[in-house]
Amino acid sequence: MAGSRGEPAEVESREDEEQGIKLAEILELLVAAGYFRARIKGLSPFDKVVGGMTWCITTCNFDIDVDLLFQENSTIGQKIALTEKIVSVLPKMKCPHGLEPHQIQGLDFIHIFPVIQWLVKRAIETRQEMGDYIRSYSVFQFQKGHSLPEDDQFAQRREKALKTLNDTFDIYKPRRKYKRQGDTAEVMDEESRVHSTLLEYGRKYGLSKQGKAEKSEDCKVSVPSNLGGKGDMREEDELRSEEELRIKSLMVRMAAMEMEEGHLAASTVGQIVGRQSDEIKQMASEYAEKQSELSAEERPENLGAAAQHRRKVTSLNKQITQRNNVLEQLKGQSADLQSSCSELKKELAEVNDFSGKLDQELSTLESVESKADPSILHKLRDLVTMNESLKVQEQHFRSHCREEMARLQQNIESLKSEAAENSEEKERTLALEQQHKAEREKLQKIRLLLARRNREIAILQRKIDEVPSRAELTQYQKRFIELYGQVSATHKETKQFFTLYNTLDDKKVYLEKEVNLLNSIHDNFQQAMASPGTRDQFLRQMEQIVDGIRQSRNKMEKKKQENKMRRDQLNDEYLELLDKQRLYFKTVKEFKEECRKNEILLSKLKDLTS
Repeated sequence: MAGSRGEPAEVESREDEEQGIKLAEILELLVAAGYFRARIKGLSPFDKVVGGMTWCITTCNFDIDVDLLFQENSTIGQKIALTEKIVSVLPKMKCPHGLEPHQIQGLDFIHIFPVIQWLVKRAIETRQEMGDYIRSYSVFQFQKGHSLPEDDQFAQRREKALKTLNDTFDIYKPRRKYKRQGDTAEVMDEESRVHSTLLEYGRKYGLSKQGKAEKSEDCKVSVPSNLGGKGDMREEDELRSEEELRIKSLMVRMAAMEMEEGHLAASTVGQIVGRQSDEIKQMASEYAEKQSELSAEERPENLGAAAQHRRKVTSLNKQITQRNNVLEQLKGQSADLQSSCSELKKELAEVNDFSGKLDQELSTLESVESKADPSILHKLRDLVTMNESLKVQEQHFRSHCREEMARLQQNIESLKSEAAENSEEKERTLALEQQHKAEREKLQKIRLLLARRNREIAILQRKIDEVPSRAELTQYQKRFIELYGQVSATHKETKQFFTLYNTLDDKKVYLEKEVNLLNSIHDNFQQAMASPGTRDQFLRQMEQIVDGIRQSRNKMEKKKQENKMRRDQLNDEYLELLDKQRLYFKTVKEFKEECRKNEILLSKLKDLTS
């Protein structure tokens, strides 16, 4: 008997030890992930684990329709509701590990550990993904209204340097003074084209140093040695004169930029022509007229400043009227577009309202469908399809009955006409009517019997439904076991509180007695030591107090021994009950197995008989 009791106790202690190890690992994972409430010693393991799971699901930033409101020291109903919500959320998050509500409520840390491990990993990955985004967003928000001192100084130095650089570029950039007239293809020589380009920017260095050196070398070779420096001077004068002549010939084709400010660039003209060709043609004709007028004004026979002013005013008035016409057309188009835009906005608002209503109805339907049981929904769909098929069959049957009734009425009319003609047919009709009446009464009796039989079948069906199946009994048993575990845990906790309160109350009573005794000894000590008689009396009282304390101590020791014996006795009874429980579970398992075999044999027997 002792050996049979010892082995299960070792299994239970081993399971408890493994559960404790898994709980410690779960708490370490939660603390490492950032849930530091797991370190609080005053919280229960349920609050630590469920709070950690809720925190991980919230940190994963996953959109769910469930409100995971966690509260410490919740009631049993709140704990059951919260665990069911957590279990319903895990499949939506695609958690690879399965978990049941009773495993969380029963603190089955062996099965909870892989789920916590996966949630912590997912939470850490989500925080890493969101870290850069949150950091950049915080920097952006900070830079909206604040800035660092080094940033201001760098920006000031940068702006100052850029301003200085731009000013330098503006001062020393090349400025075009002349512009070549006519086609550039007329200047065939490349060197001449280079010189003309330099002359456009005010550079009058027509010859390169290399050309000068080559020509000086040629001159040196051709000049005799006895002439010396005079030949070189002549060559230099000739070169200068050639350069001046070339510059003058190139300057003939140049015109000052101030005279050419009224002209347009080729790229600008191309862009304008690409936009509105008709208006550009009109503007080009007006521009040609204006140019002709300006050229005529430069002649000696010009008409004077007043006529020139009038022509300018008329041309500008024409342009103003044209632009006003274009502006009126654009205003009309803008008004039409605004009216059409307002109508479209109204239609869009109506469509958005209708779409919002549809979304609300769809969300309500989805919420109702998500809350409903899938098996019930499947049954409802089957019943709806069956109802539709029955309606169709009913319509077909009614149409067939109408056709049959019309046919029978025609037969009746024909029979009536024949009966009117022949009296024998009347007697036959009477006989048929009597037979029809008898058959109708018979049909009525059969219908009554059928209704009675249907009622009996319905009563039996309800009685069968009232008897729970094996799966339902198993589910009820599990729920009762869970409820019993929760009630026993609450009862144990309450009992511990009561025991702690009684112990502290007894301790308080004894401490008060001790304090009162010490106070009385302290108050009477000086008075008792005043004379030998009072001192002896004081000593006798002290001996009586010590004897009373020894007696009370002996009583408490005796009570302690009795409680210890009672505890040992209850422990033996508990072990016997555990043996009975194990035997009960074993017997139930064997009974289920035999029931399963019995069902298999019954099904085979039915197959054989059929």
